[in-house]
Amino acid sequence: MNRTLIYSVMTLSLLTNIYADENLNPAQIMQETLAKMQAVAQMSDKSQKNNDTNTSDFTLGKYGTFKFEKANDNVYIMHGPVVGPNKENEGFMNNPAVIESEHGLIVIDPGGNYNVGKKVLAEIEKVSTKPIIAVFNTHKHGDHWFANKAIVEKYPKVDIYAHEHMIKVSKEGEADVWYGILNRATKGNLEGTKEFAFPTKPLVDGDSIEVDGQKFVVGHPKVAHTDTDLLITHINSNTLFLADNLMKGRLGSFDESSSIFGNIELLEQIKKDTNYTLYVPGHGISGKKDETIDPFLNYLKVLVEEGQKAYDDDKESYEIKDEVLKKLEWMKDWDAFERNAPAHLNKAMLEMGERELDAQEDEE
Repeated sequence: MNRTLIYSVMTLSLLTNIYADENLNPAQIMQETLAKMQAVAQMSDKSQKNNDTNTSDFTLGKYGTFKFEKANDNVYIMHGPVVGPNKENEGFMNNPAVIESEHGLIVIDPGGNYNVGKKVLAEIEKVSTKPIIAVFNTHKHGDHWFANKAIVEKYPKVDIYAHEHMIKVSKEGEADVWYGILNRATKGNLEGTKEFAFPTKPLVDGDSIEVDGQKFVVGHPKVAHTDTDLLITHINSNTLFLADNLMKGRLGSFDESSSIFGNIELLEQIKKDTNYTLYVPGHGISGKKDETIDPFLNYLKVLVEEGQKAYDDDKESYEIKDEVLKKLEWMKDWDAFERNAPAHLNKAMLEMGERELDAQEDEE
C-alpha cells in the first residue's frame, strides 16, 4: 500500500477518536482531520524524496558507492574503483576532482564516458550547485576525459584545458582507439560518448592559469607516462595532481610514447623538490608525499634494477620474470599486477637497449 495512504488512514482513525471526545460537530471534526492528513502527507512526500535521493547515489555493484569527499581546503575528490575498465564498473576507474571557487567549479578528469559523466555530474551537484566553469584533462587516455561530453552538454561554453599534444593526437585517432578499448571492456557502456568533447584550450609546460581566483601551474614531463601528460598544481590548496604518472593499487599500461626511466626520474624529482599538502594519483588513494609516491616509484626501480642485471647477462625478460615477481610480492594484490608487471619488465629492458644504442651513436 502507498505509504501516504497508510499514514492518512492511520491519522484519520486516530484523529476521529480524539475529536469524538471534544465538543465538535462532525463537519468540524472532518475539517480538522483533513488538515492533519495533509500535513502528514507532506511529511511522507519529503521522506520519499529523501529515499529517492539515496537510491540515486552513484553505486557500482560490488565496488560500492562513490561520492566526492573533501580532501584539502576547497578540493573534493571521488576516488574511483582501483580496477581496470569492465562491465560492472561501467568504465569508471579514475579520480575525478572538483575545485570550488567563489562563483563556480573547476573539474579535473571527469571520467571515462558519457554515461559515467552524467553520474559524476550528479555527484558534483551534491557538492555545489555552482556552474562548472573550467575542466582540465591530464592526458590522452579516454578513461580520464571522455566524460567531458556530459559536462559540455550542460555547460556548452565551458573551457576545457589540456596539453597541446594531447589535443592533437586525440583528434588524429587516439580518441577512437581508446573508445574501442573502453567500449569492448565495458560491454558497450560508451553509448552516447561520441561525438567527443575535445579539449578547447591548449597548454604547454610551465603555463599558469587563473580561473575565478583559483591559480594553477602545469608541467609537461617530456617523457614519462605518455607524451601528452600534464602535472597540475593547484596553488591555492597546495595540491599536486600527478595523473597516471603515479598509480596506487593498480598497474596501468605503458604505451610506445612512455618511458619507465622517464617516469622514475620524474617521481624522484617530485620527491626531492616538492612538499605539497596533497598528492593525487591518477588511480588510487591520494595522500602525503612519501606514502603516495613511494609504492609505485619503488616498483619501477625494482624493474630497472633487476632488468639491468638480466640485460648485462644477455638474458630476456621472460627468463627472469618469476624471480622478479617474487621480489615484488608486496604488490601481488595490485590490480593487473600479474598481467602488466611482466610487460613493464620487458619494456624496461627494451629501453635499456635503446639507451645503449643512443650512447653508441653519441660516441660516434
